[in-house]
Amino acid sequence: MTRRISAFAAVAASVAAFAVPAASAQTTYSGQATALSASVFGNTLVFGDTGPLPPGGGSLSASLTDLNLLGLASVGVLNGSTSGSGTSSNSSSSVLDLTIGLVGLSVKVVDSQTTAQCNGTTPSVSGSSQLVDVTFNGQSLGSISTPNVKLSVLGITVALNEQTTTSNGITVNAIHITGPAIDIVIASSHSDITCG
Repeated sequence: MTRRISAFAAVAASVAAFAVPAASAQTTYSGQATALSASVFGNTLVFGDTGPLPPGGGSLSASLTDLNLLGLASVGVLNGSTSGSGTSSNSSSSVLDLTIGLVGLSVKVVDSQTTAQCNGTTPSVSGSSQLVDVTFNGQSLGSISTPNVKLSVLGITVALNEQTTTSNGITVNAIHITGPAIDIVIASSHSDITCG
């Protein structure tokens, strides 16, 4: 009788072990917002940067006022924020009263935003930027929200509302200026999510 009880207990324990559900995958987040980053002749400067969002999510922000970058750029206010929780990761970045004399660019308001979210286990991404009261090389361009607009002057390319996407992430640079030994990004937002 004792042997039967022991055998039954062993079988029951084995069944219980197989019945325990496997641990479900966790949703992880990635995001970052940077108001201004500039690499000029090998020197890199970054302002209004939240830093990377931890995989477990949370919220980060950064801000700065009245920046003058060696006469290359001047900005009134810079803000950046990134967060991740639940089923979405969100980032936004904004700059007010921007002037970049190098390319004759001035913009009253520059902002970008990105979202990566889960629909069940399937990620989807979206993003946009808005530039208000844009003047470039002496010409007034009004407001711009069209993705991936490119302008050029003196061998320097100015990309407006530059968007890059992957299956589970998106980066929007409201302004991206590139040229010989120059790489300047203004109001950059990145969001990424891995759905559990």
